[in-house]
Amino acid sequence: MFKNYLKIAVRSISKNKTYSFINIGGLALGLTVAMLIGLWIHDEKTFNTNFKNHDHIAQVLVNKTNNGEIRTRFTLPYPLAAELRSVYAGDFKYVVMSSFPGDNVLSFKEKNQNQYGAYMEKDALRLFSFTMLKGNHNALNDPNAIVLSASAANALFGNEEPIGKTMRLNDNFVVTVKGVFEDLPTNANVFEPLAAFSESKKLDFIAPWDLYVSMYEWVKTARDRKLWDNNSYQVYVAVSNQSTIEAVSHKIKNTLYDHVPDETKRSNPEIFLHPMKDWHLKSSFKNGLSYGGAIQYVRMFGIIGVFVLLLACINFMNLSTARSQKRAKEVGIRKTVGSNKNQLIEQFLFESLLVTCCAFAIACTLVVLLLPLFNQLADKQILFPYANPLFWCIGLGLISVTSLLAGSYPALYLSSFRPVRVLKGTIQAGKSAVSFRKVLVVVQFIVSIILVSGTMVVNQQIQHSKNRPIGYNKNGLIMIEKTTEAFEGKYNVLREAFKKSGAVAEMAESSNPMTEVWNSNGGYDWEGKNPDFITNIVNFYVSHDYGKTVGWEVKFGRNFSRDLASDSTAYILNEAAVEYMGLQDPVDKTIRWYDGEHKVIGVVKNMLTESPFEPVKQAIYSINYNETNWINLKLSPEKSITQSLEKIETEFAIFAPSIPFEFQFVDNAFGHKFKAEERMRKLSGIFSVLAIFISCLGLFGLSTFMAERRTKEIGIRKVLGASIMSLFKMLSRDFVLLVLFSGLIAIPVAYYVMQQWLENYTYHISIPWWVFGVAILSVMFIALFTISYQAARAAIVNPVKSLRTQ
Repeated sequence: MFKNYLKIAVRSISKNKTYSFINIGGLALGLTVAMLIGLWIHDEKTFNTNFKNHDHIAQVLVNKTNNGEIRTRFTLPYPLAAELRSVYAGDFKYVVMSSFPGDNVLSFKEKNQNQYGAYMEKDALRLFSFTMLKGNHNALNDPNAIVLSASAANALFGNEEPIGKTMRLNDNFVVTVKGVFEDLPTNANVFEPLAAFSESKKLDFIAPWDLYVSMYEWVKTARDRKLWDNNSYQVYVAVSNQSTIEAVSHKIKNTLYDHVPDETKRSNPEIFLHPMKDWHLKSSFKNGLSYGGAIQYVRMFGIIGVFVLLLACINFMNLSTARSQKRAKEVGIRKTVGSNKNQLIEQFLFESLLVTCCAFAIACTLVVLLLPLFNQLADKQILFPYANPLFWCIGLGLISVTSLLAGSYPALYLSSFRPVRVLKGTIQAGKSAVSFRKVLVVVQFIVSIILVSGTMVVNQQIQHSKNRPIGYNKNGLIMIEKTTEAFEGKYNVLREAFKKSGAVAEMAESSNPMTEVWNSNGGYDWEGKNPDFITNIVNFYVSHDYGKTVGWEVKFGRNFSRDLASDSTAYILNEAAVEYMGLQDPVDKTIRWYDGEHKVIGVVKNMLTESPFEPVKQAIYSINYNETNWINLKLSPEKSITQSLEKIETEFAIFAPSIPFEFQFVDNAFGHKFKAEERMRKLSGIFSVLAIFISCLGLFGLSTFMAERRTKEIGIRKVLGASIMSLFKMLSRDFVLLVLFSGLIAIPVAYYVMQQWLENYTYHISIPWWVFGVAILSVMFIALFTISYQAARAAIVNPVKSLRTQ
């Protein structure tokens, strides 16, 4: 029986090459998209699962309520880790403090390299179960040790044995390599929760926490004085096997509140555990709850994958039912010679299975060929899972579901024909079959319109945010991080040398990079302030020339001046801070803080330093050369960028020969903030095009069939005087009506879906009405273009030839 089914299926496929090509090609494209999206979703869903016991690892975060608004923060006080270890010893297997990660200079012999890493307590290697290629998990017990990644060790030592080698850290501290860990996979990141705020980098090293304490006096002070109100650290934990993250999170929530000063208690700080499984997919918080992140893209592309595969299945069903008359006699003869309905259903399902298998084989080939390009677009390193049994099991399931979905209705429909009527030639496609085909075409158009309008909304949102005023001039502006103490006391000398070289128009220093916010403080007071109002204001410590360097716009008052000694204690506010404080005529007003009184000398327009999709936070700018971490250089417009950078590098090498010259263009760093949205835009655009192309394949097949069926009707109409244009209108009218009807259904669905997506951004567009009009017209134009060839071909055929056949 199987051999017979196979013969009939192969003959049917080979006999009707056009329809077979459309069916197999459409299904292959649909399966290709579904597999690519599936591999991408798997990569996203398995983020950080390489860490053993990852389901017990969490980061400690804190919710603070200020003036009715709950904000989630990553920064915690020094004594918290010790408190968790001692009071809740039975609930935690490990509690580890960590500094915030950043670039540090590692030097060995003549090599000086910026490497990305952090300082962590000794149990870090065990908590995260790093795979140690050399050394062991006790490597951080030595306060002068350092543990490197395999790639960092190779970059510094080449083929030399790294263990036991001494090297310099940030030019001032000698450390010994005690271990080398395996590079983390691309879908793993210990500091993934921070990737939403800055560019994610590969972990190159971990240094001991005790070394960090000895390097910085302010950290030592926080430890010795047990400062509960100095939030500058991160805490990671692994809960015990007998506990759950949810239970422990509830148990420890008041730990911080019980120890902080009374002033801080007003914000009702509650700590909680953020599970590692949510670090990547649910990294965003709103009103104290994890609400989104990469998970929104996983859901969106998952839906797109299902829709695209559904479109391919619809093509199969449409063409199979449309060609029912072609196979009616075959069904009649088979039933006459004894075939029952079940055998016919099996035959047609087998044909569907064979088509799907062919399509799956083609799809696998396409996936292998397209993966390099897809990885580039998606910023991934996904490999085709040849040796993964789960992939092939899922593939088998996909084949089964697709063949059933695509072949079930045609099989049931064709097998229901009555042999007597079929052999008499009286069988015609019933209204139910025609109506079902129209429903399927409408579904295709609905999906296409939703995808097109959705892609356009994403484009509008990205462009809207890119066009948002940023409050400074990022063109020709570069940032250099001060990674070592070699920069201390050299600001004025460096500034003079850089400006004298002609490469730099202006230079300034700041505590924060231009595209991030690193610290904020409370405790501010001013005349007219409500005593119950809890303050939290971003702090930018800058040098005198900061405003001229970044090109901010002074709205009221003036810039900082080197000629006025009083400016060393003065404040400049941004517009958001003025509104936040409710100040009228803010210039010359006095703001009190812990260190004294500060006079407001100016107000600048808001500078966009964080997410371009969120409101600008209230900020205060003040002079403090001791707290600056970044050098900001405005390149001279009179020289080319290449010439300027060469001169800057030459001068830089004179003043800091042991520090590698590395910099960031501010416009590139700012552009990184759109990276996830840009990636989504590109992928959704490509998938939309493929979805429309798959729909067009089906339309082409249906228009071909329609033209064949109406050959005699067209001939008679031409004999009676019908013009080519009227015939073209007649043949395309149904499709136009279907597009318009689809648009009526698609518009509210697309609006709701995209409005929900936009709600993830505080700063977002209102969906313009014309987006849906353009989407409908685009789909209509593409549909008409697709059927135009067959419609025009049928309209211009010689009527004598049409009427003479049969």
